[in-house]
Amino acid sequence: MKLNYYSFILIAILIAFSNTCVFSQDNQNFTVILDAGHGGKDPGNSHHGFVEKDIVLKTTLKVGSYLEKTPGFTVIYTRTTDVFIELAKRPKIANKANGNAFVSIHCNAVKNYLPHGTETFVMGMSRSDLNLEVAKRENSVILLEENFKDTYQGFDPAKPESLIGLTMLQEENLSNSIMLATEVQDNFTNNLSRNSRGIKQQPLWVLDAVYMPSVLIELGFLSNKEEGEYLNSEAGQDEMALQIANAIIAYKKKYFGL
Repeated sequence: MKLNYYSFILIAILIAFSNTCVFSQDNQNFTVILDAGHGGKDPGNSHHGFVEKDIVLKTTLKVGSYLEKTPGFTVIYTRTTDVFIELAKRPKIANKANGNAFVSIHCNAVKNYLPHGTETFVMGMSRSDLNLEVAKRENSVILLEENFKDTYQGFDPAKPESLIGLTMLQEENLSNSIMLATEVQDNFTNNLSRNSRGIKQQPLWVLDAVYMPSVLIELGFLSNKEEGEYLNSEAGQDEMALQIANAIIAYKKKYFGL
């Protein structure tokens, strides 16, 4: 099989299901989808009077405000008010927006009041096959188009050899997700002296279903009263939001050179 055929496959995939792990020089803006977890009838974690859905919404909006003031960024939110958004709809919003990165923000909690610290999750390898199946299913719409073989240079989502490109892109997304997660965790630790619980891989649907680098950030534990007070405060939200925004900006500069 000729090398240029693989190139055609990769190009077709990028066009077909809007995977944006590679940032185009023609696109002046880097699109970030910010996802405030929970909302509406789903409060998330609640401890000591601290409510996750409220804290993450305020923090997420602050992250967006920082990014919107930075040239070269477009910010899209899955929610901007206290409304319930179905889990399956969140990645659809990101995919429809052709996003370059998806960032979901949450707060942790456990029965033990002692644990504290931040942690950032990326897609778990145990669900990588699911991600591939989702991509294949969404990509199958190509077959409904007239002259799809000419339009997509021979790419056929029903053929096994065409899935090579899908796998390559998925692996790159995971690698880039880890890079973004590292920027986030390093900022929390180095600039705010927050306890880091590390970067973890976990089978989380909201990460698995997006076609771009994605992370889920746990700001801290609401079950830990001291940490909950910090995250519930205006100052704490400002500080955490700034570090997340700076991590996204640094990620863009380091890995996209823009």
